Amino acid sequence: MAQILPIRFQEHLQLQNLGINPANIGFSTLTMESDKFICIREKVGEQAQVVIIDMSDPNTPIRRPISADSAIMNPASKVITCFLSSKSIRMISEGSCDTEDWSNDAENSALKVSQPIEGHAAGFAQFKMEGNAEESTLFCFAVRGQAGGKLHIIEVGTPPSGNQPFPKKAVDVFFPPEAQNDFPVAMQISAKHDVVFLITKYGYIHLYDLEMGTCIYMNRISGETIFVTASHEATSGIIGVNRKGQVLSVCVEEENIIPYITNVLQNPDLALRMAVRNNLAGAEELFARKFNNLFAGGNYSEAAKVAANAPKGILRTSDTIRRFQSVPAQPGQTSPLLQYFGILLDQGQLNKFESLELCRPVLQQGRKQLLEKWLKEDKLECSEELGDLVKSVDPTLALSVYLRANVPNKVIQCFAETGQFQKIVLYAKKVGYTPDWIFLLRNVMRISPEQGLQFSQMLVQDEEPLADITQIVDVFMEYNLIQQCTSFLLDALKNNRPTEGPLQTRLLEMNLMHAPQVADAILGNQMFTHYDRAHVAQLCEKAGLLQRALEHYTDLYDIKRAVVHTHLLNPEWLVNFFGALSVEDSLECLRAMLSANIRQNLQICVQVASKYHEQLSTQALTELFESFKSFEGLFYFLGSIVNFSQDPEVHFKYIQAACKTGQIKEVERICRESNCYDPERVKNFLKEAKLTDQLPLIIVCDRFDFVHDLVLYLYRNNLQKYIEIYVQKVNPSRLPVVIGGLLDVDCSEDVIKNLILVVRGQFSTDELVAEVEKRNRLKLLLPWLEARIHEGCEEPATHNALAKIYIDSNNNPERFLRENPYYDSRVVGKYCEKRDPHLACVAYERGQCDQELIHVCNENSLFKSLSRYLVRRKDPELWASVLLESNPYRRPLIDQVVQTALSETQDPEEVSVTVKAFMTADLPNELIELLEKIVLDNSVFSEHRNLQNLLILTAIKADRTRVMEYINRLDNYDAPDIANIAISNELFEEAFAIFRKFDVNTSAVQVLIEHIGNLDRAYEFAERCNEPAVWSQLAKAQLQKGLVKEAIDSYIKADDPSAYMEVGQAAAQSGNWEDLVKFLQMARKKARESYVETELIFALAKTNRLAELEEFINGPNNAHIQQVGDRCYDEKMYDAAKLLYNNVSNFGRLASTLVHLGLLCLYVWIAYCRSC
Repeated sequence: MAQILPIRFQEHLQLQNLGINPANIGFSTLTMESDKFICIREKVGEQAQVVIIDMSDPNTPIRRPISADSAIMNPASKVITCFLSSKSIRMISEGSCDTEDWSNDAENSALKVSQPIEGHAAGFAQFKMEGNAEESTLFCFAVRGQAGGKLHIIEVGTPPSGNQPFPKKAVDVFFPPEAQNDFPVAMQISAKHDVVFLITKYGYIHLYDLEMGTCIYMNRISGETIFVTASHEATSGIIGVNRKGQVLSVCVEEENIIPYITNVLQNPDLALRMAVRNNLAGAEELFARKFNNLFAGGNYSEAAKVAANAPKGILRTSDTIRRFQSVPAQPGQTSPLLQYFGILLDQGQLNKFESLELCRPVLQQGRKQLLEKWLKEDKLECSEELGDLVKSVDPTLALSVYLRANVPNKVIQCFAETGQFQKIVLYAKKVGYTPDWIFLLRNVMRISPEQGLQFSQMLVQDEEPLADITQIVDVFMEYNLIQQCTSFLLDALKNNRPTEGPLQTRLLEMNLMHAPQVADAILGNQMFTHYDRAHVAQLCEKAGLLQRALEHYTDLYDIKRAVVHTHLLNPEWLVNFFGALSVEDSLECLRAMLSANIRQNLQICVQVASKYHEQLSTQALTELFESFKSFEGLFYFLGSIVNFSQDPEVHFKYIQAACKTGQIKEVERICRESNCYDPERVKNFLKEAKLTDQLPLIIVCDRFDFVHDLVLYLYRNNLQKYIEIYVQKVNPSRLPVVIGGLLDVDCSEDVIKNLILVVRGQFSTDELVAEVEKRNRLKLLLPWLEARIHEGCEEPATHNALAKIYIDSNNNPERFLRENPYYDSRVVGKYCEKRDPHLACVAYERGQCDQELIHVCNENSLFKSLSRYLVRRKDPELWASVLLESNPYRRPLIDQVVQTALSETQDPEEVSVTVKAFMTADLPNELIELLEKIVLDNSVFSEHRNLQNLLILTAIKADRTRVMEYINRLDNYDAPDIANIAISNELFEEAFAIFRKFDVNTSAVQVLIEHIGNLDRAYEFAERCNEPAVWSQLAKAQLQKGLVKEAIDSYIKADDPSAYMEVGQAAAQSGNWEDLVKFLQMARKKARESYVETELIFALAKTNRLAELEEFINGPNNAHIQQVGDRCYDEKMYDAAKLLYNNVSNFGRLASTLVHLGLLCLYVWIAYCRSC
């Protein structure tokens, strides 16, 4: 018989079979962070890639072209982390690729201390010791030292409050003789079985109990080193990869480990501990033996614990309960049975048999509350038997047990017995149980009809009823429950389905026979449409519901017979009823109603006609009322629609009907408010009607401008009082038209004047004047107009009319036009244009009517008046309009502006605006004329600076021949600015003249030099003004032109040494050494510059002034004598060089110089003699 093993070994795959190169199977290239993925870095040719093997589908590896130092897979998802460098990682998923910088110098802020521990493999675990409330955090590590191998299990951190500390464990790790160099390489801890899996380099597996540290098993599982491991979640074991690419796993064999510990290790205590702790099978005999021993020894408490804690519930049997029941209870102590049940309740839920045996004595003792408590805590396994046991004591509690035990028939029975009928349907749907619903309904009806109604409604509330509706109705009728049956059917038939027609008919029938008012309400709600309408109509008629009978009639004879009895019908309903009839039937019914009793039925006929006139046509209804000569009906009918109708015929007929019935006020209203009738037709009708009150006619004529006809009609029919009423009360504003009409019929002037005086100011004076003026009777208004002005009237129309009369009568009109502030200048000016243009100008000027004044002046050649007006007006836009090139009158206007208007003005602003207008219009020549007139003719503006500037600038732009004249004649302009502008316009002589006139000599000579380019004139000008600055400018120009001698003379006259470097260079190039000496001597007086003194020494050497040179170098100076000496030596001026080298004691160069001079021997003898 083969030995049983406590572990199960499994090979999952071979990496080499998947195409993985054996060279890439190693610690540096392969990672496995979990049992889900294996990640291998490999290189194929020059291409680096990462292979991902999904352990759930290992035969389809994924290859990605990634180059990295290391790559690991996320333990839970398909995310690769690649280490690109010591500072960068890349995280790659199926949808993105992100690179992040990181630092390995980060500090863990939560952990402030560390402890180095020597070890080869380690792991953490959570373990709950017996008697402790909380788990302990354990740290396990294995080490191989000189003394051998050790496995240490210690608790880390502070133990939780109330926990006993975990005792440290240190056990030997056995290494066989053939593997003396072996050592641990990996460790995984099974949380499910509380065992430690330890892997060694030589492929050995060690299995240790976490709690005791006992070695359970050791054996070799691989001939190659397993270099990487992870937890195998499926088996709570360990999975790893060895050097050959074998992927293998080891886990606890749950069926064998306890028998192995018991039989092979001979450690029953460890077997019991592991069986209880991890709920493992295999220790049944041990537990049974221990239980029997304890029970036989009378230690019932411990025996109960053993039975309760035995794995797989092997001792929780009916036999165990009977054994505890057989033990009598000791006085004052809890019986062993209850102790056993107490332990079971503390640990969890009782099974079915235990629950029955516990509840039976509890219920016998009347302690129902304990049962309720256990049910709430889910300590009992509910069953039908337990429910039957509880039902005799408490049906409601039994219902709870049945519900938990899922016994549908007993649940529904309890619901019915406890009156919870509404819950029956809900529960049956929930559990999918189908009882006899009709039988249940009869039982409910017998107990409570109201609850039976609710129950029946629940049966049919879904789309598919739980019971047949017809059978439910039969149950209601068995107990003669008409009201409840009605409520049920109203709810059940609310969807108005065609298949429910017979039930709808049955519902209406039972109520028409027993409760007609209910049937009337049901029909009124119009809930149903599929019942037998003919049968229901007969029943309605029998029940006295005439209105409902009419609703169901379809024959016109029946409808006409019933509809004439309007006193028996609801008027509102009857009106609505006509809406369901055809047009012909409606008219026939109305005719029948009027024929039967016109006085009684007229009002309802009017209501029907008003509501349905659009369908029945207004014309047909009007003809219907007219056929019965019922103007009253016609009046009320048309009155209801006239305010909403746009039909002229309706409005006219309504006016006719109102006149026939004496409704004059309504005639007035419709004539005043309506916009739809034909005014001519209505006017003629009202004339023919000869009404006692002419106000309707007055309203029509006033609204539609028949006032002239109205005046003629009223005057010829001796109704003059209505003329006064019209202009006084109806519309005083129409007085002008009335006056015109009265003038046309030769009415007396006194009557007209009195009429005007009566109305007084409530009309348009303009219109009155126009009406009278059209008839050449304007003077008729003179007394009235003068009276209004005397009263203080400021109305423009009044003053306009008076002005017209004064103009026509030549009654000092110009004075009136200039002094009167109230008339309308535009109106009066227009009136004067053909009569007297001068007066028109006066009126237009007073009102600033610019365009009108310009027009009349142009038409009548009044340019002098126009020019004066424009100057006084000071409006740039107005100036722009008259100075347009397209204006044919521009030239004569400009002449008058220059000759007259500006000569007369003393206002600077008027001049300014005029000048700006000419500038804006781009009229330079005309502007020059204008400015000459202002500036040169000794006016008050002759010395005006801006005008002088403008005159010169305009001449520069338009007529350059005049510029020099203006420059010489004018004295108050901005000379520098004008001169610069002249220069920019190449008027150089003019610019020179300006600078010379105003003594700006530097600028003047600059013009001569830079722009005119005449140095001779510049020299003459410099001699004339003799200013240093001028000489300096001239000297600079001469130097640039190569006139070195002249330039030096000019610089000396200017006493200006500033250009000493330029002068020195120019003189050297041209050989003007004598002049240069003069210049440098002047410059040395101004500044002791090293350059000046150096150049002066050289110039003296060049001019052979050796005596002056020697005197100069022997005196104080800043010159570079050595440098000058070299220059002289180079240019073979040895006499000067001799003096210079001797001065600086450069004897080497001096000797060379003497050689060239042939004086070396002489100087040697002289030196020798001096030394002796």
